[in-house]
Amino acid sequence: MFKSIIEGKIFKVGNDIDTDQIYPGRYLHLTLPDEIAPHAMEDIVLDFSEQIAGEEWILVAGKNFGCGSSREHAPRALSCAGVKAIVAESFGRIFYRNAINIGLPVVKYPDIIKEANQNDTIKINFQNGIMHLNNSKKGFSFEKYPEQILSILRAGGLISYMKKYGKYFI
Repeated sequence: MFKSIIEGKIFKVGNDIDTDQIYPGRYLHLTLPDEIAPHAMEDIVLDFSEQIAGEEWILVAGKNFGCGSSREHAPRALSCAGVKAIVAESFGRIFYRNAINIGLPVVKYPDIIKEANQNDTIKINFQNGIMHLNNSKKGFSFEKYPEQILSILRAGGLISYMKKYGKYFI
């Protein structure tokens, strides 16, 4: 469930990581979270899901994270593996929206890859649009979500949101 403040350890990855690297197409037939999770990022980070097991992790990436196909499997795989949020310098447009639609918060922040270190901590306040690295007093401002996006995240994703509020859209 979405919390307006998320804190976790940083797992850093680089630039231009496409959706097939995030979740290889050969696993699209899997449907259960426990089946999907072990395959998240497996072609670029050996044992990624095992490395992040048991702790709160926030993925920090460079430019163009999630470029590639329009499948929602990529953000879902990261969520199933336990990633609580993603901060990247930029995102593939469709990945960004698919992440929100499945209830995975994403933040665009230029130069985050230079500011953050592997295994450091990061605290993201989605209500006020501020991140803190390693509990520092220095805050990094990012564009806050509109209230409707926050409502989708609070509901656990777009499908849950529509089940709860869909009658108002008819």
